[in-house]
Amino acid sequence: METIVIIVFVLGYLAITLEHNLKIDKLIPALAMMALLWAIIALTHMPVFEVNAELKELEPTHLDEILLHHLGKTAEILVFLLGAMTIVEIIDYFNGFATIKGFIRTRSKKKLLWIFTILGFILSAIIDNLTATIVLITILQKVISDKTVRLWYAGLIIIAANAGGAWSPIGDVTTTMLWIDDKVTTIQLILHVLLPSLVCFALPTIVASRLKPFSGNLEESIEDDNEKKSKFGGTMLYLGLGAIVFVPVFKTITHLPPYVGMMLSLALVATFAEIYSGTKFSVSHVDEESDEAAHHSPVHSSLSKIELPSILFFLGILMAVAALESLGQLFHFAEGLNEAIPNTDIVVMLLGVGSAIIDNVPLVAASMGMFSEGIDNPLWHFIAYSAGTGGSMLIIGSAAGVVAMGMEKIDFFWYLRKITWLAFIGFAAGAVAFILLRDFVLI
Repeated sequence: METIVIIVFVLGYLAITLEHNLKIDKLIPALAMMALLWAIIALTHMPVFEVNAELKELEPTHLDEILLHHLGKTAEILVFLLGAMTIVEIIDYFNGFATIKGFIRTRSKKKLLWIFTILGFILSAIIDNLTATIVLITILQKVISDKTVRLWYAGLIIIAANAGGAWSPIGDVTTTMLWIDDKVTTIQLILHVLLPSLVCFALPTIVASRLKPFSGNLEESIEDDNEKKSKFGGTMLYLGLGAIVFVPVFKTITHLPPYVGMMLSLALVATFAEIYSGTKFSVSHVDEESDEAAHHSPVHSSLSKIELPSILFFLGILMAVAALESLGQLFHFAEGLNEAIPNTDIVVMLLGVGSAIIDNVPLVAASMGMFSEGIDNPLWHFIAYSAGTGGSMLIIGSAAGVVAMGMEKIDFFWYLRKITWLAFIGFAAGAVAFILLRDFVLI
């Protein structure tokens, strides 16, 4: 029966990677795969196990117990993401991200490149790399009218956003998974991964700034944004970003799971959102904006816009990988892999390259079941770096790349010719920086 389980997983995984060809949202095969795997386990009474990290062995357990255990771990991640997504949508409700456009006051293409990549690196560490990419490409479309030029900027934004998300526990779904599962702590993650991530984004930016597309100045002038602006936009931007950054601090102080702190941050941001929304009412002046506010709560509006398909996809893929872990297959696969390739650095770098081809979420989920090293082992930090930045090498290799592909209609082969080599040298240089930092500085 284990062979059938593996076949179902491979077919489901293949359907996920080919979602654009099959024209089926990846959440569908993810959910179907998850349900089928656990159904096979239940109907055939296959033995299930729990990995004992301390003894590095498998311990038999009951199906109900192991299923509830994995569901609880998965729910922690999903509730955390729901809170973070809602805060970001509340900021957007008040048009808070328009404040960022005020920092862009240059026509130099080289300076603009550095502004966008630095913003991508910083923002992705706070609001995650996917959201940061959406925000920056939206601003990019208002600043640069030439699409050919914009494509180059979008490519470098993808590299910077993925690099920025790798060193922050709230910057990338995979890093958040490692953090919530107590594989890494905030301080040690930053110490080990920040410098390699800086190298990963800075080196491609330095090289790209010398290329022809980033030479000279923009032909058109930068016009003021004509969008309706909220007087509370800036306040909600800083409040929302501050609330998200507060979550790791809350976890460090209370030792509670991160989703608890995220719910507290959401409650705080939502409170101010309701207060500021209420101030739009005026007895003497009723305009279109105040009338809209009277009928729509900013919190309810934000909740209706969050990416539920992504949440369901994570549920399906994480629980599917958990099924393989419960059967002990990932544990045995890791043992075989370590025998075939004794150098774990090579294994982890191959994981990074693999994340450019297939989704990094299941790869990291699988690695969490494969390896049993303790908290803050450098292996987990290297996995966070490799899985987070390796996806930049292909346009379909990361959530940031996929959303940029959709927003700017970036051709897969154009990205492969123009951006992949830049992403590769950044990834490789960052990996070397990580190994040197680990072996000669943080020893």
